[in-house]
Amino acid sequence: MARREAHVSETPATALLRRHGVDFSEHAYAYVDHGGAAEAARQLELDVHAVVKTLVMQDDKTRPLIVLMHGDRSVSTKNLARQIGAKSVEACRPEVAQRHSGYQVGGTSPFATRRSMPVYVESGVLDMARIYVNGGRRGYLLGIAPSALTGLLDARPVQCALHD
Repeated sequence: MARREAHVSETPATALLRRHGVDFSEHAYAYVDHGGAAEAARQLELDVHAVVKTLVMQDDKTRPLIVLMHGDRSVSTKNLARQIGAKSVEACRPEVAQRHSGYQVGGTSPFATRRSMPVYVESGVLDMARIYVNGGRRGYLLGIAPSALTGLLDARPVQCALHD
C-alpha cells in the first residue's frame, strides 16, 4: 500500500479538488525522464495498473481530448476513434499538449486544465477502489477515488486499452 506523504504542493489540480471537497492523498517521487507510470509505481510501491496516465490527444480535426489509461496499457487509437465518432485520434506533440493542458508533459493532471477538453477514461479504471493520477507537476501523484473522474471531469468510459 502507498505511504501517505505530507502536503507536497499546491497546483491548479489540488486547488480544484480541495474546492470541491474531494479527498485525496499526495505521493511524491523522484521524477525520471521517460520513466512514466512504471517508474512512479516502482518508487511508490504501487500497482502500475492503478497508476493512471493522463494523455493529451487530438482527433482528425485537431480537437484536443484527454484519455485516462492504466499505467500498464496503451491506447488503441483506432478503437478510441471509433467509440468517440472521429476518423482518427493521435497523441499531441509535447508542446501542443502543454499548450492545451497548461501542464508540463510528464506532469499533466486531468484536473484544472488550461483548456476545457472532453475526457475519456478506460472503463476498467472506474472499477478500481483507488487510483493514482498526476497532481499537476512532475514527480507528484494524487491518490483518489475513480468517481472523481466522472464527477468532476464528466469523464466518459471507453474501451480502448492495449496490453503493453
